[in-house]
Amino acid sequence: MSLAFGDGRATGIAPEGMVWIAGRTFTMGSNNHYPEEAPAHPVKVDGFWIDEIPVTNRRFMEFVKATGYVTFAEKAPEAKDYPGAKPEMLRAGSLVFVQPKTVSGSDISQWWTFKFGASWRRPLGGLSDLRGKLDHPVVHVAWCDAKAYADWAGLDLPTEAEWELAARGGLYDTEFAWGDELMPGSTPMANTWQGAFPVTSTKPKGHERTSPVRNFPPNGYGLYDMIGNVWEWTTDYWSGRHPEPAAKTCCIPSNPRGGGVEASYDPRQPSIRIPRRVLKGGSHLCAPNYCRRYRPAARHAEPEDTSTSHLGFRCIKRVSAPTEDVHETIHSGH
Repeated sequence: MSLAFGDGRATGIAPEGMVWIAGRTFTMGSNNHYPEEAPAHPVKVDGFWIDEIPVTNRRFMEFVKATGYVTFAEKAPEAKDYPGAKPEMLRAGSLVFVQPKTVSGSDISQWWTFKFGASWRRPLGGLSDLRGKLDHPVVHVAWCDAKAYADWAGLDLPTEAEWELAARGGLYDTEFAWGDELMPGSTPMANTWQGAFPVTSTKPKGHERTSPVRNFPPNGYGLYDMIGNVWEWTTDYWSGRHPEPAAKTCCIPSNPRGGGVEASYDPRQPSIRIPRRVLKGGSHLCAPNYCRRYRPAARHAEPEDTSTSHLGFRCIKRVSAPTEDVHETIHSGH
């Protein structure tokens, strides 16, 4: 299949592999968890099409074959962009999760390793490859890689508000995309960490990392892997908090686009001016004892130049609402 699914020239024609999300006003964010999710506030979002699944290795491979594109992780960093970096570290590579046997404190370098040669082609670095993983989400993609793919496919990346509306699956007063319990009836609803992160995984051997798309139930909109499996890029620059709720109904933000680039820079690294974008959805590494971000309202900051073994993306297409019969057909298929 070619990626003509992103074409969608005519209103009412369903792009292949995408689901229509009707526009609406909803309460974005949460006051009940991490401070960066607050305050909960109403926003209005117009309707859009969104990928049913995250972009897979199979789809990304089509893009690379068609364009010859080289991802950020496959290029050696330039010294001018990283003041103070050790010369021996200026080599192509990406961050890979390596499960430790023991940990002391909260230093993430105990389980994150920058592996030279790690990329979407070699997700664990070394001689690893994509055998058996073509239908897993592509990983080790920096923001520019996700945007390049979207541009090629005639699509875009979602805003944080668009992504969160889609992830909620029609449920707007629940903690999770499927209700108020993380594992209803002890059934995993998404690919998240099972056990005590990061040292103990109770998953079957070989299932500790990404899983094939559609391996867990879809949400109410028929979207798979919006929660867990891999984090997903959005277009929004990071901000430490959401804006305060509008004082009047007439002033509810419409199609918000996040904060400004200046506020997105990491204050802990003043000499490195790399913008940060909002990630959504959590990943297979999120766990109750460590990262409870397997919720639609959860968010995380990620520098644009950073790629990891648990970070991917999906695309959207902003168009006018489809005709009524197409809308009904799409939802009846789920």
